[in-house]
Amino acid sequence: MTDRFMARAIQISIDNARTGRGGPFGAVIVRQGKIIAEAANSVVASNDPTAHAEILAIREACARLRQSQLRGCEIYSSCEPCPMCLGAIYWARPERVFYANMAEDAAKIGFDDSLIYGEISRSIGKRKIPMIQMMRDSAQEAFSIWAALPGKEAY
Repeated sequence: MTDRFMARAIQISIDNARTGRGGPFGAVIVRQGKIIAEAANSVVASNDPTAHAEILAIREACARLRQSQLRGCEIYSSCEPCPMCLGAIYWARPERVFYANMAEDAAKIGFDDSLIYGEISRSIGKRKIPMIQMMRDSAQEAFSIWAALPGKEAY
């Protein structure tokens, strides 16, 4: 059964690669044995660096389910998720993720995430893009309001 869903994610990636309008990546989200969302990478087509297949599929699935999490769902990705997609997957909380190509395979064709993984493990002051903390005292007000808010939906 799961082969069918992975085959669909792979076909989406192949079709997208042929267009040249996005990267060779596809993702499918399944709930109770049915596809509820699918997407292809559209970074180039949409001029959006966050338009990875997994991110777009997560957005679509959450909108269809009218919830911010994907409990009870599975994600099928044509490639091992990048750091950004991995973060989104953990926030979405699916039951499991299946993937086909490995990060090393993607790196061989120019999609190398090793820089990002390296940056994440560095202290803020040693990252290639300067990260400058400022106005923390002012920003704390939003956190105080949120902490005191009754009935908020935790995520």
